[in-house]
Amino acid sequence: MIDFSKLDKLIHEKGRLAIMTLLAARSEWRFQDLKAELDMSDGNLITHLRTLYKAGYVSMTKEIEKRPQTKYALTEAGRKAFREYLEVLEQILDAGKS
Repeated sequence: MIDFSKLDKLIHEKGRLAIMTLLAARSEWRFQDLKAELDMSDGNLITHLRTLYKAGYVSMTKEIEKRPQTKYALTEAGRKAFREYLEVLEQILDAGKS
């Protein structure tokens, strides 16, 4: 039996799921690159990133080179939460195929 309560509601929202998926694919992303890849507004993206940051799933690094840049990455807790989320999705997919 699938325990649907294990689907992390923070990750399950489509914008945050997209962010988590991109962050899981490489070590870090600049804010502007995430924005371009996801086609989100500044406000929408920052709101989702703040939610993930407050949950401890995402880390933020501010760098000042020629101009300020903010980079985001998954924390170890974020990677673990994402793996667990994917495991539940796999159970759902397997059940749907039978």
